Amino acid sequence: MVKASPVLHAIVTGAPPAGGVGALVAAAQADGWQVGIISTPSALPFLDVDALIAMTGYPVVHSFRSPTEPEPLPPPDAVVVAPATANTIAKLATGISDTLATGRCAQAIGAGIPLVVVPFSTRDHLAHPAIVTAMSSLRAWDVTVLYGEQVCSLPAGGPTSPVAGAFPWRLAWDHARTEYTRAQCERPDNHQRKTTP
Repeated sequence: MVKASPVLHAIVTGAPPAGGVGALVAAAQADGWQVGIISTPSALPFLDVDALIAMTGYPVVHSFRSPTEPEPLPPPDAVVVAPATANTIAKLATGISDTLATGRCAQAIGAGIPLVVVPFSTRDHLAHPAIVTAMSSLRAWDVTVLYGEQVCSLPAGGPTSPVAGAFPWRLAWDHARTEYTRAQCERPDNHQRKTTP
């Protein structure tokens, strides 16, 4: 699959803002990027799949392909996980790849591809020690984790749907684009890690 321009993989997980991922697609496309969307199974009910296919020109991928099926998306130059549930964050920090979405994230971390994660849950949930540790681990691996009151004001508990409309899609894209540019400047081959296992 030939890439005419940089490619963003937008990975969406099962939280209320997922239905707004078109804002991320539009922002990236305005800067000349292609966008492929990867959804967790729990995110699918939030998505207007037909509209996103029309917008991106690619299928919305949500499951592993068979060995005989072609790769549906071009390889990514940057990855954004937004919204990222606490469950997904915990999986990313431990390398669990039980869905296509988490598997692609694990691959991006291992390959040194710029990765931006935007958590979305209640503050109480995200304050669980395992999730706090997971976010710290991701940051230590050069993953950009956008979390805090300055990013998105989340409720301490209860439903999160009322604040879904304030999800920072533009901020997520700005960080992904910046990290991609920085990686290109620092490492001409930004898919090559500096260290070896």
